[in-house]
Amino acid sequence: MKFHTIILLLLMFTCSTFISAQQTLTLDLQAAREHALEHNKAMKSAGYAITKAEYALREAIANGLPQVNASADYSNALGAAISIRFAEGMDPTLIDIKPQSNFYLNVGQLIFSGNYIVGTQTARLYRDLSRLGLEKTELEVISQVTDAYYLVLISEQLKELLEQNLENLQELYNKTSLLEHVGIIEKTDLDQLWIQVNTLQNTVTSSERQLELAVNLLRLQLGTGVDTEIVLTETLDQLIEDAGFENLILQQFHAEQNIDYRMMQQQEIISEKMIDMRRANALPTLSAFYRYTYKLLKPDFDMTPANMVGLQLNIPVFSSGVRHYQTRQAIVDLETARNNLEMLNDQLLIQEKQLRFNFNNALETYQNQQANVEVARRVYESLKLKYEQGLISGLDLTAADNNYLRAETDYISAKMQVLSTRLQLEKLYGAIQ
Repeated sequence: MKFHTIILLLLMFTCSTFISAQQTLTLDLQAAREHALEHNKAMKSAGYAITKAEYALREAIANGLPQVNASADYSNALGAAISIRFAEGMDPTLIDIKPQSNFYLNVGQLIFSGNYIVGTQTARLYRDLSRLGLEKTELEVISQVTDAYYLVLISEQLKELLEQNLENLQELYNKTSLLEHVGIIEKTDLDQLWIQVNTLQNTVTSSERQLELAVNLLRLQLGTGVDTEIVLTETLDQLIEDAGFENLILQQFHAEQNIDYRMMQQQEIISEKMIDMRRANALPTLSAFYRYTYKLLKPDFDMTPANMVGLQLNIPVFSSGVRHYQTRQAIVDLETARNNLEMLNDQLLIQEKQLRFNFNNALETYQNQQANVEVARRVYESLKLKYEQGLISGLDLTAADNNYLRAETDYISAKMQVLSTRLQLEKLYGAIQ
């Protein structure tokens, strides 16, 4: 008895641990976006890029600050001596070369360098570019998690629609089976309904797998584990109701709103700075130094001063055209960047027109499909009543059911399309509401 009690306690503990390990996220769309911005792996990588750019800027600045180096050496002539003859006919005087050891302390300070000035400015520009990269990643993550959120909602709604339709058909099949049993309806009509029910059952099973795939995609965008249960608190109808389509239709587009355009502008500024960098190669470089020498093993004859200060000036004189052609290449890069910026501007204007057309078309389709669903529902209900009275065949009812299901499916797809096209348009504008 005690053994069984221990096993039961272990099972209860294991189950409680498993249940507590499962995390449940209850999210509206805004909460899903905020969660993704905090936990998405792409956001972390973009954050690392900014950190690296900050370190690169500090490295560039540190290159112009005092540099201190220490070194030591040791030399041994292995018993060699210096021979000095003071007069002709006299024997030379031998001076032994003693082992020597020195400690050096070197301090260098850059005073002027054109490359240093421009290099520091360029590092700041790359840091700003990495921040724009983070902004673009944020926009991408918000767009992706929103799309995934929409996909889960549409998958859930399609699954519910198919399950409800299957339930109605199953109920109709049961009633028809009774009618066929008493001879009011032919066996062929019952068989046609059975095929419809069986086909719809397969479709429901497929929709369940599609929903699971959509949820897994949302988990990936949210940066959560595969065991996390996700509960969405908004519906497609609520999102469409709060979409504010009128404001989007009236909004005017300027290329400067687009994140890709702003990043290209930053690249143009960097290209301009690279020209300055090439030209700075022709400027002189001036630096100062201080050296302290301490004799660890002193020779008998020593004239080396312990302290030494000085200036070093490097003047580029002639490079056989190397610097000239490097500058010319930088100018070509700048012209290329400007041309790409103009080309991107044209592409964005065309893309905005196309997306606006798609959005308006999706909005009209949604409104039309909304009316079609009501008509298809009325037709189906009317034919269903006639079928139960034996006035029409099962084939007619099956066709009406297919038409109603198709209208509902098209209506749900129209909801998704209008939300998706709005999202693409807002992403182009650089602000997703």
